[in-house]
Amino acid sequence: MEDKISKLLMIFVAAALFVIVVAGMNAAASIINPFLVSVFLGILFSPLLFWLKRVGVPESAAVIVIVVGFLAFMLLFMIFMGRSLNSITLKLPAYQSRLAELTATVYAWLNEKGIDVAHTPLSDFITPRKVMNVFNYGLSILSVLLTNMFLIVLTVLFILLEVPLLPRKLQMAFPDSQGPQSHFKTFAESVNRYIGFKALFSAATGVSIWALLTLIGVEFAGTWGLLAFLLNFIPSIGSIIAAFPAILWALLQINLSAALWTLLAYLFVNIVIGSLLEPRFIGQSLGLSTLVVFLSMIFWGWVLGPIGMVLSVPLTMVVKLAFASDPRTRWAAIMLE
Repeated sequence: MEDKISKLLMIFVAAALFVIVVAGMNAAASIINPFLVSVFLGILFSPLLFWLKRVGVPESAAVIVIVVGFLAFMLLFMIFMGRSLNSITLKLPAYQSRLAELTATVYAWLNEKGIDVAHTPLSDFITPRKVMNVFNYGLSILSVLLTNMFLIVLTVLFILLEVPLLPRKLQMAFPDSQGPQSHFKTFAESVNRYIGFKALFSAATGVSIWALLTLIGVEFAGTWGLLAFLLNFIPSIGSIIAAFPAILWALLQINLSAALWTLLAYLFVNIVIGSLLEPRFIGQSLGLSTLVVFLSMIFWGWVLGPIGMVLSVPLTMVVKLAFASDPRTRWAAIMLE
């Protein structure tokens, strides 16, 4: 009886500690996010660092090349998005009037068919500000990079300098156990594979959306493609969020037919890339069930915001490896598979 009470007490204590830790992470998200982004960028850039060293580039020079390349990419991205968002913002008021006209036409058509609906203008719900909120949500993925650029770059710099020394340190710290070294190697390889393929398929998604919308004649096709690239990192719902402003823009700029073609373009790209190619190359290698991936996106998104959604799969993989390292919690790792 006492054993059962003690086990039950341990469960309650563990649950209370879990709640405290999660609440603390949620409260400290603004501090944790830059650190997590730095760690995963360091892991992502480490294969490039080793490759540059193999071709004869000194370690310090290789680190500088990677950091400067990352900064150049972010600078070009900021310039492009700044110009695009400025142009879209200038055109939104005119398209707001177009939306009001379309709404009135739809209500008139419904009345002709004998369907009585409340005459609430759709433009009251879809305003320029709300449309821009979709952009802001997509860009919030990079807000951590932009607002904490100096801290992130400095942290990535030191991480890349430490990466070559890490295997030796792990071996010295755990001379009688290969567990930590094996877990770190498994985690690093899984994260590199996941983020690498995810970036590749996200880029393919963005380029495909840009090309198809250009053929349809939708304005700012490059911006919609870039938004699709960014939001594709969010599992399950990212592509849906990215499609909404492009479809609405096609409707307001051209007509209903163009909006339907835009919808079909997004469906085609996401079925081919998101449903066929991505699972084939990275789905089985994650070692996580589809349900766990979706639930982890919701959980980490609530705890850490949009950055948590993007990093939900790697973070869940860390939890799984931590569970797998202890025989007493290995059952939890199996449940995540």
